[in-house]
Amino acid sequence: MAERVARGEVNDVPVRSSRSLADIVRANVFTRFNAIIGVLFLIILVVGPIQDGLFGFVIIANTAIGIVQELRAKRTLDSLAVVGEARPTVRRDGKPVPVATHEIVLGDVIELGPGDKCVVDGEVVEADGLEIDESLLTGEADPVLKRPGDAVMSGSFVVAGSGAHTATKVGREAYAARLAEEASRFTLVHSELRTGISRILKYVTWMMLPAAIGLVASQLFVQRHDWREAVRRMVAGIVPMVPEGLVLLTSVAFAIGVVRLGRRQCLVQELPAIEGLARVDVVCLDKTGTLTEGGMDVAELRLLPRAPVEDEQARQVLGALGEADPRPNPSLQAVIDAFPARPGWRCTQALPFSSARKYSGAALNGPDGESGTWLLGAPDVLLPEGDGALAEAEDLGAKGMRVLLLARAPYDLDDPRATQDLQPTALVVLAQRLRSDAAQTLRYFAEQDVAAKVISGDNAVSVGAVAAQLGLPGADGPVDARRLPADRDRMAGVLDRATVFGRVTPRQKRDMVGALQARGHTVAMTGDGVNDVLALKDADIGVAMGSGSEATRAVAQIVLLNNGFDALPSVVAEGRRVIGNITRVATLFLTKTAYSVLLAILVVATRVPYPFLPRHLTLLSTLTIGVPAFFLALAPNKERARPHFVRRVMRYAVPSGLIAGLATFAAYLLARAHYSGPGSLQAQTSAATLTLFLISLWVLAIIARPWTWWRVALVVAMGVGFLAVLAVPWLQHFFALKLVGTVMPWAAVAIATAAAVVLELTWRWIGRRFPA
Repeated sequence: MAERVARGEVNDVPVRSSRSLADIVRANVFTRFNAIIGVLFLIILVVGPIQDGLFGFVIIANTAIGIVQELRAKRTLDSLAVVGEARPTVRRDGKPVPVATHEIVLGDVIELGPGDKCVVDGEVVEADGLEIDESLLTGEADPVLKRPGDAVMSGSFVVAGSGAHTATKVGREAYAARLAEEASRFTLVHSELRTGISRILKYVTWMMLPAAIGLVASQLFVQRHDWREAVRRMVAGIVPMVPEGLVLLTSVAFAIGVVRLGRRQCLVQELPAIEGLARVDVVCLDKTGTLTEGGMDVAELRLLPRAPVEDEQARQVLGALGEADPRPNPSLQAVIDAFPARPGWRCTQALPFSSARKYSGAALNGPDGESGTWLLGAPDVLLPEGDGALAEAEDLGAKGMRVLLLARAPYDLDDPRATQDLQPTALVVLAQRLRSDAAQTLRYFAEQDVAAKVISGDNAVSVGAVAAQLGLPGADGPVDARRLPADRDRMAGVLDRATVFGRVTPRQKRDMVGALQARGHTVAMTGDGVNDVLALKDADIGVAMGSGSEATRAVAQIVLLNNGFDALPSVVAEGRRVIGNITRVATLFLTKTAYSVLLAILVVATRVPYPFLPRHLTLLSTLTIGVPAFFLALAPNKERARPHFVRRVMRYAVPSGLIAGLATFAAYLLARAHYSGPGSLQAQTSAATLTLFLISLWVLAIIARPWTWWRVALVVAMGVGFLAVLAVPWLQHFFALKLVGTVMPWAAVAIATAAAVVLELTWRWIGRRFPA
């Protein structure tokens, strides 16, 4: 093995859960708007004074905060990824040894069982009913039966049987070597929120160049300012148009969400999953492993009236069936625990359980020389309608029990008639263990208007009984998925009406998710078994249990490492907090953009000096947007995220910006008429700044609703900060702000008050005219 490692014949594909340090720094530093702000900052450094370049230091601080927060998220993701990392079983020196994926070398023999993902390309050397699903690679959902000599592709997974394959291609040479890396990489793309913000920033970029040209020309040629003053006023008009902190806050909110969820042992494999969960209105739950614990107990063995064997022999057959399957599922494991294998039994042919068949089987030779073929599986699959044993099984299922049928078959396992003319022998009654956290979690979803749909491969009546015990509304009308219409629209209609579905095949789970999405629903799917993989992959958000199969963990966006179903409300709440709060603060940022564009247009049109210096708008942005936005972005928020982010934000931001810009310009023109003479521009600017601050503070007060003590304290603290600037002499000098007289300051207050009233009426009208 050492020689192969030395030759580089090792599976060295890096499986990273997060971006590298260089990627994080590059993504936070080299942005379009950091470049714009950086150039404007350098210009101010040339023309001076330094206090007009405060916005540059704010950008540096914001970028540093973004890097630090994302590094925190990276450490969390990396540590959680190690916990959830798959460890394939490899034969070394004749012994099975679990190893890390990157430790596999060319020629290793890798064992395979249900739920295992093939991590390298290989050739099958052993196969015992080995069925592999290659749908993630080929799109074909039917599992492929593999025999010795057949090829195995990385990225496929085992759905039934067991076997082993030799690694023939490792590392980047493997067919789908990048799948695992891409599945768990920290990403900041493909989300409506970030796409919407990017679109807004693109529009702002288009507006900035003509505004800059108009402003500098107006100040230089019309107002006859010297070039330094003209450049300062131009920078003052351009800088506030850039909602630079909005991108930062989005990244920080996502990163902090990752850290918070990491503390609850939730591995977020794709960052936009936080946003996606906030938009979820339907969650599809697999019963086993989600509503019930993985393990089960045999409660009773009921010998049927026309059984071909006695009770003792039935127990021995069950023990032999359990021994014939090297990778038993939870149901068969309960049978193995209750009926240990007896000596003298020999298996000549085995058929592993699969979710599509709903049964397993084996050809057995008993100690007395008697041979026979036996099946163990779902009674409603193996028995015809009207059979007395089937009615008895359904009665037990209605009580929440899981029931398996043991039956003798007259045909071989590979015969197409294998399930015909069976001799029902016994019913194996299994007691399912309900998860202690399931009922509370289902109540949470109901309170949050998230529809829960239980989609299971088990008997519909049994699933309905379990759901009813947990208090799920609509559990009393379970639907057998074998009777679901194939047409997507008709299927969606049934899905909207019903809550519990049983006997669902893996392909049907996928179709059901697609039908719900076609109706406009945002669908989350939870699961832990290989029968859930296709649905998890197609759902808007896939949530896998940490103890689930490797295949489910690979395709899911979120992995609950401690298998805690009760963590889902926290995940949903975190998503709602992030999206709801970013929507709030986006309105703050874009209100500033709107009034800045309007002021630039009015200044150029009326040929007056631009009323502000960069330091004034830096102060206003810090007190009414920057500092409050950080607090508001991290506050609790339970409101479900809604679509059309850009439209909803602009609906409020544009009118607010127009009102603020018009009121501020009116106060500025009034101040120009009131103050005259040398040095009057500072008094005019101070009056305009007071007006704009008060209006912006009221916009903040509206967005901070519903008011709590800390939100009120935040708004008051920002007001006190501005008063301190007006009251402290050295701050007055630093920010070039000084209110002169009493008439104009009170006039500014009156104009701001009138604007606040108009703002209130406008927001209320928009809320009624365009309800959420």
